[in-house]
Order: sequence, then structure tokens, then C-alpha cells
Amino acid sequence: MIKINIEELLKKKGKTKYWLCQRMNITSRNINRIIRGDTTSISFKYIEEFCKYLDCSVGELITICE
Repeated sequence: MIKINIEELLKKKGKTKYWLCQRMNITSRNINRIIRGDTTSISFKYIEEFCKYLDCSVGELITICE
């Protein structure tokens, strides 16, 4: 299972999901679906933007859980 660490990274930065949605022009519904793992794919564009705005690497953003 793949986990997207958006909430943890936002907490470290002291930012909110609302802040991230505004920067990325993504709806809160879509970002929540990504966080919960309710989506089957994420575009490279979003991965790149998550890393840019959260100032993290892909390895920090995505964790593979067993």
C-alpha cells in the first residue's frame, strides 16, 4: 500500500490543507481523496507540485507500507 504523507508534511511546515489547495489550484475534495488513499493514480504534475510547495523529496512524500 502506498501512503501519501501530505498531512504530516503540512504539519511540519505549519501550513493547512486550505493553503495547499490554494497554491495548487486543487479542490479540498480531491486533496482529501489523495490523503485517504481513495484514488488509484496521481499525475506527475501533482507529485511535482506537492514536493515544490511542501519542500520535500518524492521519498518524503510517498511511503510504501506493507
